[in-house]
Amino acid sequence: MRGRLNKGGRDTRRRAVRYPPSAGTPERPGGKMNLYELALKRRTIRKFKQEKIPLGTLKKLINAARLAPSGSNLQPWEFIIVEEDSLRERVFPNLAWAGYIAPAGNPSPGERPVAYIILLVNKDIRLEGYERDLGAAAENIMLTALEEGIASCWMGSIKNENLRRIFRLPDNYIIDTVIALGYPGEKSVAEDLPSDKSPRKESIKYYKDKDNVLHVPKRRLEDILHVNKW
Repeated sequence: MRGRLNKGGRDTRRRAVRYPPSAGTPERPGGKMNLYELALKRRTIRKFKQEKIPLGTLKKLINAARLAPSGSNLQPWEFIIVEEDSLRERVFPNLAWAGYIAPAGNPSPGERPVAYIILLVNKDIRLEGYERDLGAAAENIMLTALEEGIASCWMGSIKNENLRRIFRLPDNYIIDTVIALGYPGEKSVAEDLPSDKSPRKESIKYYKDKDNVLHVPKRRLEDILHVNKW
């Protein structure tokens, strides 16, 4: 894509994000990435290999989630692991996938998640303001998953009432979001948006290229960072 210079003389070309070299990758278990490298590498993945995730590994993700920061240390969260085949089949149609590129981004049979984690809120503990708590827990889940070579897709566009019926949830529980999990079956890369304080001027929509690689535009560090002043 050809770029241009803005009024300040800055190059506004979209460019791929360059990550620092890592000691290993999820695809090469011999090495482990550090936390910063995991945060840079994490991308949403919607198509997965049909390889089971050990239950012990899924429990490890919940253990990471429960230690996330929580306002007033209320910890209003609970979690449902879904890895049984029949339940996974019932959960899948109650989730919406990749709105910008639907239906191309929808996982087909043979590409669907091999596990889900449903993030719940106990209203008796916290009725409002729980979103920050659950967001922190979700990020812990996804980064811990990536360390294990497991990709994820965090979803809020869900058929809430249908899922409530499937799992017979009590009235005092809210379904916050769902995280789909599996070993990655597609590639996704981040790329910098052109330098601009208003990202709406350039498309923020993710897209797939001719090689079926998902590209996700992200705002540049220099456009969102302020040091000691606005």
